Amino acid sequence: MSVLVAFSVTPIGAGEDVGEMVAEAVRVVRASGLPNRTDAMFTTVEGETWDEVLAVVKDAVAAVEARCSRVSLVLKADARAGQDRLDAKVATVERHLAEGAS
Repeated sequence: MSVLVAFSVTPIGAGEDVGEMVAEAVRVVRASGLPNRTDAMFTTVEGETWDEVLAVVKDAVAAVEARCSRVSLVLKADARAGQDRLDAKVATVERHLAEGAS
């Protein structure tokens, strides 16, 4: 089983400059040792079980919550047989883009 979770943690009521608090959430994800990727909108983490991945999300939210009393969480998930989908899904799209450019 492979569980991919893309999530965004947003401190509420902390002003516009929330990058430092969001970085705390990303530190938790990276320290988990699970494959992950962060972009401008979401952090995606991949694991073998729901419990494994959702524990990382919960800890990431807690890291932001420790510095801000209100936190918003947006989460999108995909569970499927297979492994290493975090990179494979992007590679498939890139391959199709390259084929279309010829």
